[in-house]
Amino acid sequence: MIDDNYEPSTLFEATANLVRSVTQEYSIDPDRLYTTGQSMGAMMSLGLNIRYPDLFAAAFIVAGQWPETQAAPLAQRKLWILVSADDTKAYPGEQAITEVIRDQGTQVSTALWDGRSTDAEFAADVRSMKAQRTPVNFAAFETGTVVPSGSTTSVHMATWQVAYTIPGIRDWIMRQSR
Repeated sequence: MIDDNYEPSTLFEATANLVRSVTQEYSIDPDRLYTTGQSMGAMMSLGLNIRYPDLFAAAFIVAGQWPETQAAPLAQRKLWILVSADDTKAYPGEQAITEVIRDQGTQVSTALWDGRSTDAEFAADVRSMKAQRTPVNFAAFETGTVVPSGSTTSVHMATWQVAYTIPGIRDWIMRQSR
């Protein structure tokens, strides 16, 4: 869909057209469409939110990135961004995007989480961020907390295995509307 130079393939446009078509054909509320992705899927979600700012009500971005020079339209979006602090490519990329969003005047809540937290601890972390009532939430897992001991999985790939188990984020996303 997107290459490492942020050039979309024809499937990028096809995806946007598919979302619109399915929304029109079926009983789907166009004001409550959401996107999420990890790595290249996060790039796709970011790119779609930039190119089509009225398509999705909110996005959950996991370990992704996009050139910050193109990120200004994201300041108008509702985003929950989650990345590992020791992801040497996605973490600085997401930080740069978040700075652009802030520079556009959008409030952003930030937090550093332990990727080994229990469900109850994650629930408290999510509640704390949600209480700030910002349209953009940026959380990073502390260095060394998402890859299980003895695992050969990369930090980048391990992030989604934790991120998508945190139900409070899904709940926040699903409560958003345009």
